[in-house]
Amino acid sequence: MDWFILFVAGLFETAWAIGMKYSNGFTKIYPSIFTLATMSLSVYLLSVSLKTLPVGTAYAVWTGIGTVGTAILGIILFGESKEFIRVFFMFLIIVGILGLRIFSGK
Repeated sequence: MDWFILFVAGLFETAWAIGMKYSNGFTKIYPSIFTLATMSLSVYLLSVSLKTLPVGTAYAVWTGIGTVGTAILGIILFGESKEFIRVFFMFLIIVGILGLRIFSGK
């Protein structure tokens, strides 16, 4: 259950990063509220997962999920670059996340 909670925390991290883009520097009220709410949920769920997971592993996975999720949504929503090398390095982050999950001992 702790890994699932961490995964959801990573999804909320992706959500707040995208929300921040839409908030236009916190000048738009609804995207700003969304961003602050998803930030809070993300950090809270990360803290719950840290009750049982090692902090280094959990933090690396949390930021990895957020990084890859945000990059993918940047491609989809904002037309950001999808060149091969960029996608390749996102793939490497995913491999790293899976490696941490498989070999973490939890």
